[in-house]
Amino acid sequence: MTTDATTRKRALTAAVAVLVILAGGVVAFYKVPAFHALLHPHPISDNAAMTADQYTCGMHPFILSDKPGNCPICGMTLTKIEGSAAPGVAAGAKSAPAGQPSGGARKILFYRNPMNPNITSQSPVKDEMGMDFVPVYEDEVKGSGAGVNLPEGYATVQVGAERVRLAGIQSATAVREAISHPVRAVGIVVPDETRVRRVQSKVEGWIEKLHTNFTGQLVTKGEPLLEIYSPDLVATQREYLLARAGVDRMKESPYEDARQMSSGLAQAARTRLKLFDVPESFIEELERTGKVRRTVTLNAPVSGFVTGKEIFEGTRVMPGMDLLTVTDLSRVWIEADLYEYEAQSVRVGQTAALDTVADPGTRMKGRVAFIYPTFSPETRTLKVRFEFPNPGLRLKPQMYANVSLDLHSVTGVVIPDSALIETGLRQIVFVDTGDGSFEPREVKVGVRGNGKAQILSGVKAGEKVAVRANFLLDSESKLRAALTKMTGGASAPSQPPPQGQEGHAGHGGGQ
Repeated sequence: MTTDATTRKRALTAAVAVLVILAGGVVAFYKVPAFHALLHPHPISDNAAMTADQYTCGMHPFILSDKPGNCPICGMTLTKIEGSAAPGVAAGAKSAPAGQPSGGARKILFYRNPMNPNITSQSPVKDEMGMDFVPVYEDEVKGSGAGVNLPEGYATVQVGAERVRLAGIQSATAVREAISHPVRAVGIVVPDETRVRRVQSKVEGWIEKLHTNFTGQLVTKGEPLLEIYSPDLVATQREYLLARAGVDRMKESPYEDARQMSSGLAQAARTRLKLFDVPESFIEELERTGKVRRTVTLNAPVSGFVTGKEIFEGTRVMPGMDLLTVTDLSRVWIEADLYEYEAQSVRVGQTAALDTVADPGTRMKGRVAFIYPTFSPETRTLKVRFEFPNPGLRLKPQMYANVSLDLHSVTGVVIPDSALIETGLRQIVFVDTGDGSFEPREVKVGVRGNGKAQILSGVKAGEKVAVRANFLLDSESKLRAALTKMTGGASAPSQPPPQGQEGHAGHGGGQ
């Protein structure tokens, strides 16, 4: 008896639970729109009035609700249907998409596989993964470039002013202005070779005294450098004094030839002293005093810095020996390497600007002084020499410096460089034709620099081009061109899908 009572009690409990579930289902069927749509889906009439915004599930489009919530199948948050009517507005009066006149439902041409646009169907089907085919509307292929001279693989894009704002698409006006291609290179400061002077010995002798004792010392032209003792210089001094005395004795001679000969000997001795680099002031002192000096003082031939010193006091020197090197650094050279495509446009005399890491606030103006005739086989670059003034000795030899110059300075139609879409073989821009419509055009680009590009053909001054989010336009344009190609223009596929196409995407054929 106890077992039978327990069995009846369990059966009664199960029956009550079933009745409760059924009652809840009935209530949900009539009170929950999403559950009602799940059990009894039916299309919304174009003439039915919508009393509120509509919400749907991105994974299950047949789930519709007039209130926000979650999908009863997958639990995803329902999203508002874009363009759903406000209270009192008919469903068929939804805001039309860009390019479609308001009023009237959108016409579906065909359906395409969301994973493979080449697979299409005339009726709604699912693919192998259970995903619904995406409807392709007439307005999506309308005005997609059929019969218009557009770049191959591209179509006109109509997105509407509101979607332009939401997508962040921005346009800029093509203007006619000057543009140049800047070239920037790193160079090394080197002395101007035309301002380097070597002080050499022209006689044999010994250095008695050095007035310039270290490398880097600044000297001025005419300043004493050293004192040298040389038997040749001593002998030449005596010869000159004797020749001058002979000239004085021959002044009263009645023979003109004798007077000219004595004068010529004196002049030859004086010239010999000058050829030995004896200063003019030393010769004048010798003429005034008439006394031979043991050492001769040699002066600096130019102003500059001592950049080389080969002697010390007491050093014996021979003719042709380098004694000192004096370099004038008031002007310097910058030697920089330019790549082949840059070097071909460089010309001697072009203006250049310079700045250094050591002194960032300093900018100097110079010019191209020389272009070397050969390329470097290791770096495939061409060395170019720039000449710059050096006030205050700001540029020191072996210092790095940044050199920049403008090449290809031309005037033409200029657009921002960001408007160009590089495909590898051509450049594409999207021209804003107004009302949210963008037309793709192939352009030829000239000089590029400073974030701008010269347009040789394809865009006229005054036209607007997309400069931001144009990659979205690029993908949409290619997609619409592909749809147009599949449909043969603004129409649905003329060939019916193969048998079984409508039942399963995996058996469909590409159009």
